Amino acid sequence: MTEQTTTPVIDPFADREAEKYDNPIPSREFIIEHLTELQKPMRLGSLAQSLDIDEDDEERFEALSRRLKAMLRDGQLIKNRRGAFGLIQKMDLIKGTVTGHPDGFGFVASEELERDLVLSAHEMHKVLHGDEVIVSIIGEDRRGRQEAAIVEVTRRANEELVGRIHIEQNLAWVHPNNNRITQDVFIPADGLLDAQEGQIVRVAIVMPPSQRHGPIGKVIEVLGDYMAPGMEIDTAIQTFNIPNKWSDALSAELAAIPSQLTEQDYVDRKDLRSLPLVTIDGEDSKDFDDAVFAKRRKNGWRLVVAIADVSHYVKVDSELDKEAFERGNSVYFPQRVIPMLPEKLSNDLCSLNPNVDRVCMVCDMSITDDGQLERSQFYQAVMNSKARLTYNQVHQMVTDESSQFRTEFAEVVDAVDQLYELYHILHAARAERGALEFDTVETRIVFDGDRKIDKIVPVVRNDAHRLIEECMLMANVAAARYLKWHKLPIVYRVHEPPKEEKLKKLRGFLTDFGLDLAGGDEPTAQDFDQVLQAAQGLPSEHLIKTIMLRTMNQAVYQPDNKGHFGLNFEHYAHFTSPIRRYPDLLIHRAIRQAWLKQGAQGFAYNEEDMTRMGRHCSDTERRADEATRDAVTFLKCEFLSHRLGEEYDAVISSVTNFGMFVELDPLYIEGLVHVTELGEDYFHFDPVRHCLKGERTGKIYRIGDRVRVQVAQVVLDTRKIDLRLINQTDEQTPANSDQVSIDQAVDASEPVQEEDVGDAKKKRRSRSRSRPNNRKRRTRPKEKNDG
Repeated sequence: MTEQTTTPVIDPFADREAEKYDNPIPSREFIIEHLTELQKPMRLGSLAQSLDIDEDDEERFEALSRRLKAMLRDGQLIKNRRGAFGLIQKMDLIKGTVTGHPDGFGFVASEELERDLVLSAHEMHKVLHGDEVIVSIIGEDRRGRQEAAIVEVTRRANEELVGRIHIEQNLAWVHPNNNRITQDVFIPADGLLDAQEGQIVRVAIVMPPSQRHGPIGKVIEVLGDYMAPGMEIDTAIQTFNIPNKWSDALSAELAAIPSQLTEQDYVDRKDLRSLPLVTIDGEDSKDFDDAVFAKRRKNGWRLVVAIADVSHYVKVDSELDKEAFERGNSVYFPQRVIPMLPEKLSNDLCSLNPNVDRVCMVCDMSITDDGQLERSQFYQAVMNSKARLTYNQVHQMVTDESSQFRTEFAEVVDAVDQLYELYHILHAARAERGALEFDTVETRIVFDGDRKIDKIVPVVRNDAHRLIEECMLMANVAAARYLKWHKLPIVYRVHEPPKEEKLKKLRGFLTDFGLDLAGGDEPTAQDFDQVLQAAQGLPSEHLIKTIMLRTMNQAVYQPDNKGHFGLNFEHYAHFTSPIRRYPDLLIHRAIRQAWLKQGAQGFAYNEEDMTRMGRHCSDTERRADEATRDAVTFLKCEFLSHRLGEEYDAVISSVTNFGMFVELDPLYIEGLVHVTELGEDYFHFDPVRHCLKGERTGKIYRIGDRVRVQVAQVVLDTRKIDLRLINQTDEQTPANSDQVSIDQAVDASEPVQEEDVGDAKKKRRSRSRSRPNNRKRRTRPKEKNDG
């Protein structure tokens, strides 16, 4: 019997649907609104009747059926066991995305919830990392976290995977390279594609995992041998789905761009070719996308930051634009870069090479004597860089009056001196503002002739690095303020204050050291900076800084301007690197829109577009970080695999309930000292004080303590480094003896998030033959390496 319903009101989106379709049906929004009013799930026939769609109208009825299936796929609706369509929220269900954990369990992240839901290892057998699902909350796990069960998988994220193939008799399987995917992919005999044992392959998933079986696939490409030079990068590119090939359509579009500036390129541009603008970059940089100039005025300073005008070449919705958006950013691997834009642009036309004309977008600023941005103007210009300088050259120029570089670059030495003078003013203003500066060590891998690691060295920052950083920060602030005033939709670089729960834990932790975080429920960056200043010189300084850094949120791109907490800026956007970051390209387009006085109405994007694009760019940024970290971790494991039995001094970088991670001196490589290696005692993890404490001996191991370790085992497949603690005796004095009990502290198991709180210029850039699902990652490298 057909269910009777009330007659629906008119679809408010009917006009939009009529523009798109000859025979329109109700919009998604209206279907959701209609089901909300009906307050019950409905089968297809009944729902069609209530929407005035007759089953005899085959075209509209089929169109409604397809729309409902699409809404199921997108998680807007769910179908119950009776075949009725209903609202997810009304069924107490939650839509989210799966994040796998190396230990086999997982999480579901949802915009509806503040905290992720936990998926047990049993539930994770049904899905893979990245899948979109609908779940129901079924209770709490032993740690008090809400646990979920999968109701439906709405989208499978992994059509392909990359991993190492293993073959035993008539059975073959691929061990995924992505450590968040713990299920091996079984390969039938007719799907091997001549792959040999141990090779790296790309597989297509022909049958996704379910409650009854794991994923099944077939080999579609043999990438190469496991230990081949560069394979770790090729594998990371494939594993994290980083676009790395240019399409034929893009290549044709690129070929049509003249290799030199034409007369038309100079039209409506201010001529800055006589201004002594210079670029300052690393020795191995190939693209120079920013140039700077500073001059003392009677009252204050003039600071000019010229940025390569990428938007002049990359037009909205062009093939170049589509590819740049898909990539989101350039990815910097050791000795290899996957650029966001082709080299014709990134290394040539959009690189501010010395002594050639280049089009640019200019931020021309007036700075007060106390380092405050007084006013700014933006305009498009043509420039001619007067020198390509390196950080080391500039540092020598400004710190050594007898430096040879003062003679070699005599034409610009006065401009460089004035830049350096302005830098001191801006740096003092930064300190006065209370911007946070966490001292994290960046490293660079040096390879030998066989592309094996020769050594790992720290990247030493000098005042020339900081000079450029301060100039870029000021231009980014000016861009955000300018576009905020013009009321254009843009993506800000947002770094929100720490969450209430983490603040509570941090305050409890700091009490242990007699420190206090001021500011109540809304502490400022200055309040955090005061704690950092108070911690300087204390034996526990490293521990305090580490825990404070872990309290920070991750910076994201979004149109809702919530400021940058770490830098303590009310308005902040990325303007200075459109060659390698898509958000900067969006900012340039918005500036041109404002400069031409065309207003928000004629702009190519609205706020909804910016929300979508900001989320995508935040995701590609994280994707790049994960990919580079994966490649670097493999290289470090391979390097250490030849050093079994060697001993190193080390510092504890993190403590967990199963042991402690330590960083080896002077290698900057992390490995795990398992809790069973700590001695003849029962060691218990104290999350309050971020330490492991011996029950009998009272020994304490905590972040920042120095230890001596030996390399015990390295497993390349799982990126696992196991270390053995040596020269430790029961009679040895505990590393720390202050034992004040605290109720709350930051969870030491949370990974360090290296935020862009300094937003420095980022150009420095035997698996066991046992079978699946027994993987644990032991290394946790946090360095960003130079390419």
